[in-house]
Amino acid sequence: MKLPSKSAVVRLFRILAVAEAFSWAALLTGMYFKWIARTSELGVEIAGPVHGALFIAYGVAALALWRLQRWPFLVAFFAGLSAVFPFATVLFERWAGKRGYLTPAASGHPADRERESASV
Repeated sequence: MKLPSKSAVVRLFRILAVAEAFSWAALLTGMYFKWIARTSELGVEIAGPVHGALFIAYGVAALALWRLQRWPFLVAFFAGLSAVFPFATVLFERWAGKRGYLTPAASGHPADRERESASV
């Protein structure tokens, strides 16, 4: 069985980060109509399972990147924690991208990549 490449997992993680944030928006909208407007439960019935599936997929992708990219524990912890708060996955994805944690060609902490390039 062939495992997906690092670049494929990074790309999937980025997509899931945005999709999970959109599913939060849909779920919060559905909750508004269910609990505040008291008009329909349909939004929660649809957005709830979709959000749950994207939440789990994002978590699995974060765990995969923790292993593949050799993230420090705190980076993986904050990746997981970001899924708990609405829209925080997008913020984490941008933060991690700027710091080199989502660079598919290299693995590990940015300091590890500096050591690798210095040894060449």
